[in-house]
Formats: sequence, C-alpha cells, structure tokens
Amino acid sequence: MRGPKGARPLPPRNGETIEIAPMRRQDVAAVVGIEREIFPEPWSAVLYLSELAQRATRQYWVARAAGEVVGYAGCMLVAGEGHVTTLGVDAAWQGRRVGARLLWRLVVEARAAGATALTLEVRASNAVAQRLYRWFGFAPVGIRRNYYARSHEDGIVMWVHDVDSDDYGRRLVAIGAVLDGAAG
Repeated sequence: MRGPKGARPLPPRNGETIEIAPMRRQDVAAVVGIEREIFPEPWSAVLYLSELAQRATRQYWVARAAGEVVGYAGCMLVAGEGHVTTLGVDAAWQGRRVGARLLWRLVVEARAAGATALTLEVRASNAVAQRLYRWFGFAPVGIRRNYYARSHEDGIVMWVHDVDSDDYGRRLVAIGAVLDGAAG
C-alpha cells in the first residue's frame, strides 16, 4: 500500500513479496525518479527508452513491491560478454537485498543469453555495492580515473569470468537459496 502522495511503499512484511520483472516503457518515469534520488549523475528517460529499444543486446529489469518500482538493473550483451550498465535501489529499500535479487536475475538471464563473462564499473566510494558484486564473484581488475565525470570519482572495473560454468551455476544456486530465505 502507498502512504501519502509521493511516498514509497513500505518494506515487505506479512507475506508481501518483491517481484522482479522486465522493465517496460511505463516503468521509466519511476526508474528515473530513483536515479535522481540516489545518483549524482542520473540517466535520463530518453537514455532508458533508447536502451529498452535495443532488445537484441539489452536486458533491463525492475523490482516491484506492492506494484511500485523500488529498484532496477540493466545489462548490455555483446559477443558473449555482459556489461552491467546500471543497478539502483530506492533509498528507502536499500539494505533489503533488492539489489541482490535484481543482480541475481540479471546474471541468470545473461547466462541464458550466452554470456561467459560479466563486467561493470562501480564508484570507488561505494563499498556496499562492491561487497554485493564480490558475492557474485566479481573481482576488481583496474581503475578508470575520473570515470564519473561530474564528481571526478574513480570507477573500479570488476569482472567475473566463466559465468557459464557449472561452478558458477552452483554459486548462483547458493545465492538464490539465501535470497529465497530472506524476507520478501
């Protein structure tokens, strides 16, 4: 249930669940609203719509609670490699494994689409996100100096290889079991 106008839904409880579903055009306004809350350099609606139009090489997902978008993630797939383009969770929903659920779905779908490796950039100051990515097997391999132009912050480049392997599949099963045991 929504509270006062503009309020985000409450965290899952009493059997409420987080639904992960493909991002639709009508989700973009909510996604951009979250972007503006959590990132100093948010993507525009036009950029998201452009990404959604490239169905052959892009996958975008949203997390919904009580029908409201509370998080999102995206991936570009080219020649067996996936690049995690974005991952964001509404500030009121952070710390509830919404990001982990989104990343799990993104990785599962990237594997199904033939990805053998995944990469991403993450802010050097974002220790929480880096821990999440490490849980999924991503390891830092380099730094892009001043990658985030407006804030002049470095981006840490992280990769995970062999995501198509049985070992990595077992990792995903184990992560999925943890997420299934979490509330929501």
